[in-house]
Amino acid sequence: MTQNCYYTLRATTRILGIFYGNVNLCRRLHISKLSETHQMLQNTCREFSDNELKPIAAKLDKEHLFPAEQIKKMGDLGLMGVYVSEEYGGAGLDTLALSLAVEEIARGCGGTGTIVSVHNTLYVGLIDKMGTKKQKENFLPSFTNGTAVGAFALSEPGSGSDASNMLATAKRENDCWVLNGTKAWVTNGIEAKAAVVFANADKSKGHHGICAFIVPIPTPGLSLGKKEDKMGIRASSTCNLILEDVRVPLENLLGKEGEGFKMALATLDGARIGISSQALGIAQAALDCAVDYASKRISFGVPILKFQTVQSRLAEMAVRLEAARLLTWRAAVLRDSGQRFTKESSMAKLASSEAATFVSHGCVQILGGMGYVTDMPAERHYRDARITEIYAGITDIQKLVIADMVAREYGLNTR
Repeated sequence: MTQNCYYTLRATTRILGIFYGNVNLCRRLHISKLSETHQMLQNTCREFSDNELKPIAAKLDKEHLFPAEQIKKMGDLGLMGVYVSEEYGGAGLDTLALSLAVEEIARGCGGTGTIVSVHNTLYVGLIDKMGTKKQKENFLPSFTNGTAVGAFALSEPGSGSDASNMLATAKRENDCWVLNGTKAWVTNGIEAKAAVVFANADKSKGHHGICAFIVPIPTPGLSLGKKEDKMGIRASSTCNLILEDVRVPLENLLGKEGEGFKMALATLDGARIGISSQALGIAQAALDCAVDYASKRISFGVPILKFQTVQSRLAEMAVRLEAARLLTWRAAVLRDSGQRFTKESSMAKLASSEAATFVSHGCVQILGGMGYVTDMPAERHYRDARITEIYAGITDIQKLVIADMVAREYGLNTR
């Protein structure tokens, strides 16, 4: 990728930041067509992905490597703080811009897409929205420039979908909070320099006692569990955070006391747009691979792309992908316009994650035996896609959320 392209992307992000700081997105954007500035961002991110990520994606996956050099470059481009305000080193853009960027990054490497998505939606985006001025000054600049990555620690070994059943505790002692417990499935946990950690300060209040804390890493009493050997997205790390009398200053409480659970749910709504975008990127990479192979693989004297059965499979793959993409864009637009988007973000995640699994499965089928070996990226796309149906709320949870919201629209209750 040329240096000029880097400057173009930085210039584009600044133009977008100024433009969307003053204009209601829903009035200017038809979700069936991107604005010129969004297209510039998309195209430049695609070029970055093709040049910086795609050539090393197989190595990152095979060796479980964190792409530190590429993360730093994306920080220089403003992609590690897409909708963080420029005052703290972010690009000051919108959710649709983040969706486009994450899709293109995940298209080059699914694991790197995970890193960028989680970092933006669950760490820097959350602190930029809920943090005090001092918290932002301390925990944003080095994270938006790509020098450091952040993590989000909500789940526990005994509570995944049931996040309100939290065992980690927070006890106030003089000028600090003392945290104890174990947080599970922490993405970016091995490399993170800070994490937003959720713990219960008053169990008698149930989920109303849950608080969020910014915990620097390393810090006394905090240790990391083993790096999980995952099926896919292996460029990103996943581990437990073990808290044993971890002391954090009172000023590291994020938001208000007792509002942690509410904050987590709202943040996950936005995170689902990021995961949807990651799924889109994986699906697009699988479709690209399938079409390329079908156009070159000769059988019975012609490319298999001319076979009706292959054409039918490709058509179904393309329709699933485009439908999911429009749902994702719609959720992003609603978030940017300040409207409620819980149902739409769950719809986007449900459709995009299932599309990623469907399209990557179709890719393997079209490639046949070549789809099952590591010489081709098809099997990696298949493995990477699977997680998108699991984290930030499994498929079954998304269906419950959607059904509940639909029932409410009819004045009914599912509970």
